Amino acid sequence: MAESTRSGRFRPIPWLVVLGVLLAALSMRGPIVAPTPVLGSIADDLVLSGSTAGLITTVPVLAFAAFTPLAAFLVRRAGAEIAVLLTLCGVLAGTLVRSIPGFGWMLAGMLMIGIAITIGNVVMPVIIRRDVPPERVTIVTAGYTAMLNLGSLLAAIGTAPIAAVLGWPLALMSWGTLAVAGLVLWGVHMRRDRGARAWAERDSGRGPRPGPTTGPQPTVDELTGPMPVVQTRSRAERPAWRIPIAWLLAVAFGMQSFAYYGVSTWLPTFLADTLGADQSSAGALASMFQAFGIAGAFLVPLISRYAPQIVAGAVVCGCWLTLALGLLLAPELFLVWVVFGGLGQAGGFVVIFTTLVRVARGAGEAAGMSALVQGGGYVIAASSAPLIGLLHQLSDGWTLPMLVIATTVAVFTVCVLAGVGAARRADASTAG
Repeated sequence: MAESTRSGRFRPIPWLVVLGVLLAALSMRGPIVAPTPVLGSIADDLVLSGSTAGLITTVPVLAFAAFTPLAAFLVRRAGAEIAVLLTLCGVLAGTLVRSIPGFGWMLAGMLMIGIAITIGNVVMPVIIRRDVPPERVTIVTAGYTAMLNLGSLLAAIGTAPIAAVLGWPLALMSWGTLAVAGLVLWGVHMRRDRGARAWAERDSGRGPRPGPTTGPQPTVDELTGPMPVVQTRSRAERPAWRIPIAWLLAVAFGMQSFAYYGVSTWLPTFLADTLGADQSSAGALASMFQAFGIAGAFLVPLISRYAPQIVAGAVVCGCWLTLALGLLLAPELFLVWVVFGGLGQAGGFVVIFTTLVRVARGAGEAAGMSALVQGGGYVIAASSAPLIGLLHQLSDGWTLPMLVIATTVAVFTVCVLAGVGAARRADASTAG
């Protein structure tokens, strides 16, 4: 049931917060994808081998796995607003650092970006759970996911043309403008929030109240959306490791992330090998995996309007399986399979984190579950690109790698359906 304000009406959507989340999301995947179109130029200029150059995109994923517990602690201690601010500042700083000549600076910048995005990964579900009315959680989570994919798409198709004119260091630096825009908008939100707090203190008698007023006064919730909750765990909240659904979602997220990073990293090479496409054409075709993810983010909200969420979960799992088996059995029909893949990879993210938000009993529990799900998931995901590459090298083909991806998607399917079903039973039990 949707929460209401003290006047009895449905809680309004805090549009400034939502816009801040969406704009921040543009900066939370694109910086990792940005080096890939110019990786060859980077390797040539810095005199790197192919395997060494691969560390540039592997370091952030390792940071996701290693720093998620620290990010969850920071979110609890500093609060959600400060955590988002640190995310955007870290992405901007890392973007500038990696543009300094030298491989060490490149890795340092990518590590900074990875740590900053880790904080954002943890805090975004917390903000969505805290500030967004329950009946709008799915659509806002979908919008957040769409912006992640849009940021990846813009970086994938825009970096190379910019680099052709300005060089790759300035091309990579140019994506820092997204973080700057996010900082401006989030700064406006924080200033507005502080003003609302001051107004609430005056209205409650703890400070001078300027001028007489007449008639009923609006509540702070009606003016600004709900005030932030205290970032401590109440008695009703549970440690994440004691929540069975959290473990199901962690395995599901790990399997999805394994498949996502495996496909994203090796799809251009796969297309070049199987379809005979040149490097630029293969890269352009592979970017469609991100492009269809923008539409895929809204697949779950659309289905959920007319059917239970477990139906949406089943459709998402079917899309992932179609991509894996399609690439394995009929790669020449790539354009068909990539549509399903884009829908599946974005829809899976929405299903997992909508379920997380639904079952969390508070902001503290949401932060803990988000840390468990993403920390464990990215440990699995970090092995994806190297393992798929190794299997391709050992087998001298793509059959074995695609079978591994299909297997991970099958495990993802089991965990997603079990997790969504368990969340539905928990909702029914609470309602009863």
